[in-house]
Amino acid sequence: MSVITKLEIQKKNKERANVYLDGDYAFSVDIMVAAGLQKGQQLSDVEIEVMKDEDAVSRAVDRAVRYLAYRPRSTAEVRRNLADKQTPEAVIEAAVERLNRMGYLDDQSFARFWVDNRNQFKPLSERALRYELRQKGVPDSVIASALDDLDANDAAYRAAQSRVRSYRQKTRTEFRNKMSAFLQRRGFNFDVIRETVEQLIAEIETEDTEFFISDEE
Repeated sequence: MSVITKLEIQKKNKERANVYLDGDYAFSVDIMVAAGLQKGQQLSDVEIEVMKDEDAVSRAVDRAVRYLAYRPRSTAEVRRNLADKQTPEAVIEAAVERLNRMGYLDDQSFARFWVDNRNQFKPLSERALRYELRQKGVPDSVIASALDDLDANDAAYRAAQSRVRSYRQKTRTEFRNKMSAFLQRRGFNFDVIRETVEQLIAEIETEDTEFFISDEE
């Protein structure tokens, strides 16, 4: 058995406390855990290891929550982030399980967030979105569900709208080529690109007769 001889709040992190056993520094714990300890308390080797393991998981969860604060993440992204910080695999597994219970991790919600965010700010094709989500470690079944309602023609049209004005005073041929290349980079297939470009040209010709210059010029 070891005896707690000192409990000391850390100077640089007031949320953690150092635990001294038999006169020597042993480990640190969350301040809430330290509140349940007292000087003179005896701890067995098993209790000490359990406390250390629990603290390692708690710190991993805290790191993950800070990582998630920037934007939602997939489970695989969180795993990779913790692994990059040299977190032991067993600790990662326990932390991920706890994050799931706390509602911080949900690949289905993450995939929907990613698709909705892209549709709003940077419309992409189903193929491009599928690739991005796979890169983030989202399972194929979850990806399929998130992409179920995606309208490729609508996404292509909205993506193209962001570039229309930059192609003003081009010939129709130049417009077709540039817009088609742009939509191809966004991952859209030939049929969707062709329909979108022709729809845009028809609308532009109706609304702005001076938008295009003659192909003969």
